[in-house]
Amino acid sequence: MGDAAGSWAARDPSRYPLTMSKNDGVVDRIRAFNRFYTKVIGVLDEGLAGSPYSLTEARELFELAAADGLDLVDLRTELGLDPGYTTRILDRLARQGLVTRDRADRDRRRQTVTLTGAGRAAFEELDRSTVAGIEDLVEPLSEGDRARLVEAMGTVRALLDRAPTRGRIVLREPRPGDLGWVVERHGAHYAEAYGWDTTFEGLVARIVGDFARQHDPARERAWIAELDGRRAGTVFCVRGDDAGTAKLRLLLTEPWARGMGLGTRLVDACIGFAREAGYARLELWTNDVLAEARRIYQRAGFRLVEEEPHRSFGGGLVGQAGRLDLCGGSVGEFPFVAVG
Repeated sequence: MGDAAGSWAARDPSRYPLTMSKNDGVVDRIRAFNRFYTKVIGVLDEGLAGSPYSLTEARELFELAAADGLDLVDLRTELGLDPGYTTRILDRLARQGLVTRDRADRDRRRQTVTLTGAGRAAFEELDRSTVAGIEDLVEPLSEGDRARLVEAMGTVRALLDRAPTRGRIVLREPRPGDLGWVVERHGAHYAEAYGWDTTFEGLVARIVGDFARQHDPARERAWIAELDGRRAGTVFCVRGDDAGTAKLRLLLTEPWARGMGLGTRLVDACIGFAREAGYARLELWTNDVLAEARRIYQRAGFRLVEEEPHRSFGGGLVGQAGRLDLCGGSVGEFPFVAVG
């Protein structure tokens, strides 16, 4: 059927005035998604999740349940609500016996809002209904589709949140679909950031394919880093050229996740595993243009043991080999820094 509002505007723009998007349809698509999603989660229903509470009332109950008394100003700021609107909602909740408001001990001009016993019971019932509704919503989805859904939501939040937090970082083993993501993100990121061609993506695909076909779990491992449930980075630890050597490969952190220590966490995980697996050395190969990765390697104790100009991935580069002695002591004759 299409977008009803857009169809009306096309028939008679003067009768149905709409602000037409100048961003290649981005605004129209966001509005269409908003209409779809608010219908899916029942925001337009008379009560949220079959309860007698509106979305805003439910949000206030949620914030109050998460705290043992909340300053009225803090509650209003957290929800981004107008002072008068906040007061009217709290008045309704107070008349139902769900909240109390008391003057703060330290500043009598300020109010503290607290859930009553009935208010906490109401929240718990609302919370159960909300969880059940979400479980019903995602029940038809496969595990992979659920992961895609959560990742897409994380993408929306990361792009639009103007006050990002450090987030929750989890390092885990790859699941089905993750190895393909490793190849795709390496190819796309390095093409965008450095202009590398598809031969680099082919190299990554070969490394990942070898790992998937024949890696020894006791001696080789890969990690996927998640930030608030969204895939944000990866690294691999694989066997080297001899029994005492491991290789750190395919370190990647997404640009939107930089500055949170993610790369360091991944490298530390690789080093720790290599030690536990009994390797004497951990080696890596990188290129001089990858300055941020080089700083992580240097902080971890890697030493530059060799560098050589080469033409790869569509251009001229300087390849750099680094090594970390896992048995103590230093390796190489100079720090892992760019030369020249």
